Amino acid sequence: MKLLVLDAGHCLNLALARLVHRRSDTELVIEPGLKVDAAMLRELAPAAVIIPPLAAPMEIEPAAVVAHGEGVDACLAACRETDTPLVWCVSDQLYQDGFETPIDEHVIPAPRDESLRRLIAIGDRIRQSHPHHLIVRLGPLFALEGGHAWLSGVIDSLVAGEEVRAAQDVILCPTSADAVAMALVGMLHQLACGSSAWGAYHLAGTEPVSAYTFTSMVRTQLSTRLEGLGERVTLGEVKALKHHHDQPLRRVLNCRRVLEAFGVHQKPWRLEVGRLLDEWCQARRPPPVDEASGPSS
Repeated sequence: MKLLVLDAGHCLNLALARLVHRRSDTELVIEPGLKVDAAMLRELAPAAVIIPPLAAPMEIEPAAVVAHGEGVDACLAACRETDTPLVWCVSDQLYQDGFETPIDEHVIPAPRDESLRRLIAIGDRIRQSHPHHLIVRLGPLFALEGGHAWLSGVIDSLVAGEEVRAAQDVILCPTSADAVAMALVGMLHQLACGSSAWGAYHLAGTEPVSAYTFTSMVRTQLSTRLEGLGERVTLGEVKALKHHHDQPLRRVLNCRRVLEAFGVHQKPWRLEVGRLLDEWCQARRPPPVDEASGPSS
């Protein structure tokens, strides 16, 4: 199965590349940006086009959100013309005001922000005009490398002794980019084998947590691992921020439907963070020094 993945360098795309490298049944073609047209799709003939999420759309310039939406619109037009399945991953921040209870797939986001509403309109067009689509709403992604990787930035700041600020009153479900890559490839293989379960799905890590608690846990585990390596590093502190004084804003995605349709289980974010920190420490560990073999006879 050949997949065309847009926006090269995104942490999700790097996770897809690592996964596909270990498989013999999937091939990736990665293109920079979101530029794709019908001629390209006819030439490549991918089984699907994957657009990774625009991370933190609430926290970037509206012009960047609009530009992303325009790229998705152009991609949708090309996919419709060539009948190519489209996978669009989106941020949970589209649920701008959150919900008190876990958010089901049938709940369409209704953000107040104008640029975010444009993305919702694009999602409506995808659902109405292109049957072979997946809209996958994701919790905040984390990884060790790539654009929008979150975890790598937290580690770099802490190791540099810098203060890391994180919201204490925003509850979310951190999501490993590696786990999303595994889920997407598995879902697409099932669809290619005859499943008709196209539509919108939620995918996020287990155990809702505040951004502050997530970041603090990363700091604690990082400190423990650095001590194990014998390194004396004064890590930066984590500062709690409060944005919602009445009650915490909860952005918790209910991922039941992806389990029922594809058998995809959520990954515990604590285990995924631990695994990635182990990988980070392994890469930091100096290579073993060969013992002198002694004088030759």
